[in-house]
Amino acid sequence: MKSAILVEALDRFRQLLRSAQATSLREPTAVTLATCGKDGVATARVVLLRGFDERGFVFYTNTLSTKGRQLAENPQAALCFYWDELGEQVRVEGHVDRVADAEADAYWAGRPRDSQIGAWASRQSETLDRRATLEARVAQYESQFAGRNVPRPPHWTGYRLVPRRIEFWKSMPARLHERVVYERQADEWSKRLVYP
Repeated sequence: MKSAILVEALDRFRQLLRSAQATSLREPTAVTLATCGKDGVATARVVLLRGFDERGFVFYTNTLSTKGRQLAENPQAALCFYWDELGEQVRVEGHVDRVADAEADAYWAGRPRDSQIGAWASRQSETLDRRATLEARVAQYESQFAGRNVPRPPHWTGYRLVPRRIEFWKSMPARLHERVVYERQADEWSKRLVYP
């Protein structure tokens, strides 16, 4: 049975995302993803949210990248959405699981072909000696997959951040911001205000 409190949090997020999509933002689904490997060193980068529901928040990437390696070592992460135009921020924390292969395949099939080729060509996060090397790899995979569908690379998939905490932050005068936290403890969700 779905938690009414989680449903409320997801409805609130859905409304904010729709509002962000109605602005002039180029990438309203852009979100900062923070991860940390077993060495304890945190890193952050911007990814694109590709879906969400009661199971969690989904993004896709190369599993051999820095974030992919860190998630393999420590499957905990945080997302931070910030929409300045709305004066709103949403923070999500939780553990991360890989999506099912069928889900990754379905998303992959809808990607533009040049993005599919790019996923094969890029050795994400590895040192690149010069741009021409990347361009040569792109040409190699364009030739290899000419005239046929580009398969999903074995090192490319989706991840789902399963939330244990979702915080909504709304800008208010005098920096007395409104902060509402939805949090899961065991199987129970709760809602509370916190000081700005």
